[in-house]
Amino acid sequence: MSSKFQMSMMGQMSFFLGLQVSQSPRGIFINQAKYALETLKKYGMDLSDPVDTPMVDRLKLDEDLMGIPVNQTRFRGMVGSLMYLTASRPDLVFVVCMCARYQAKPTKKHFEAIKRVFQYLKGTINMGLWYPKDNAMSLTAYADADHAGCQDSRRSTSGSAQFLGDRLVSWSSKKQRSTAISTTEAEYIAMSGCCAQILWMRSQLKDYGFDFNKIPLYCDNKSAIALCCNNVQHSRSKHIDIRHHFIREQVENRVVELYFVETNYQLADILTKALPRERFEFLLPRLGMKSLTPETLRRLQEGEDE
Repeated sequence: MSSKFQMSMMGQMSFFLGLQVSQSPRGIFINQAKYALETLKKYGMDLSDPVDTPMVDRLKLDEDLMGIPVNQTRFRGMVGSLMYLTASRPDLVFVVCMCARYQAKPTKKHFEAIKRVFQYLKGTINMGLWYPKDNAMSLTAYADADHAGCQDSRRSTSGSAQFLGDRLVSWSSKKQRSTAISTTEAEYIAMSGCCAQILWMRSQLKDYGFDFNKIPLYCDNKSAIALCCNNVQHSRSKHIDIRHHFIREQVENRVVELYFVETNYQLADILTKALPRERFEFLLPRLGMKSLTPETLRRLQEGEDE
């Protein structure tokens, strides 16, 4: 189970595995502001100008074989520091994973991309995950894919987000292991990976007395949903690795139910691609992300209104 859900079961605490945990009568707020500030100072980015998004809209990084090389040790250190921040910052996951692909031979292009993440971090230092009290405990999930998003291998990127009520408790952004020849295949593989995570969470939650079935899984591709629900092996799907087909069994057994969601409300979209500012800012609160200053947290802990 996600450590974030486990923390909600525990008593009062200030830190947990490096995460800052603030509890109040209204809920729990988890962030890493102290670590983020230390990281900014470590790499001399604490005085940088903030930006609205961690990645330029529609930016696609590649190996940049003819680019100007940069200090590999420094680049790796910056990526590693940001990777640790993704424990409470799902808004950073995609871009950090993207930059991490180029740690072997980073160039100026890659360095500029990682610097932008630090600039975004500068302006969102108090951002974290808000877990409201007395929220519903229904388990839901979103799966998305960016077809052929990797400019080097043309592999797709899978993104998934799992919620307990309105609480985001698990998320991932991962390059797929094989090259998908269609958007439908890429989305199908992403849904399969999301389903595997759902099943693991479902088994863990049984220890807390919760038994979930008919778990909603939302996808914005109707063809991929049809492929999961149809037991007939279409010729167009014969090439898909058999390891992904177990999702059909879960649908048959009604453990998982698949639903179509409009792309505008696909919450896993932020985990698969660089988004424009309006879209990015629209998704943040729907992931349960808030920016709460130390003063606001103090008032919440004292029972005052936010």
